[in-house]
Amino acid sequence: MYVCPECAHEWSKDAAPASAEEKRVVKDASGNVLNDGDSITVIKDLKVKGSSLVVKVGTKVKNIRLVEGDHDIDCKIDGIGAMSLKSEFVRKA
Repeated sequence: MYVCPECAHEWSKDAAPASAEEKRVVKDASGNVLNDGDSITVIKDLKVKGSSLVVKVGTKVKNIRLVEGDHDIDCKIDGIGAMSLKSEFVRKA
């Protein structure tokens, strides 16, 4: 058995390697599948942590990039800058 030193996950030596073709599917609030380069619209006022700025409802964001993690969308918003968003607060435009 192999053991991960960080999380203590165990797997056998004979286990098949994880498929590189398995991709995580990211969906918006409406259930539409999001892809890199899509345009989205924010559906809820979002406070920007660490500042007094707010991303308003209806803000359009172009050319998103999908990433792993809790906040699964990286993008640049005009007037605010680079941000990470959760897919549950956006809708595909």
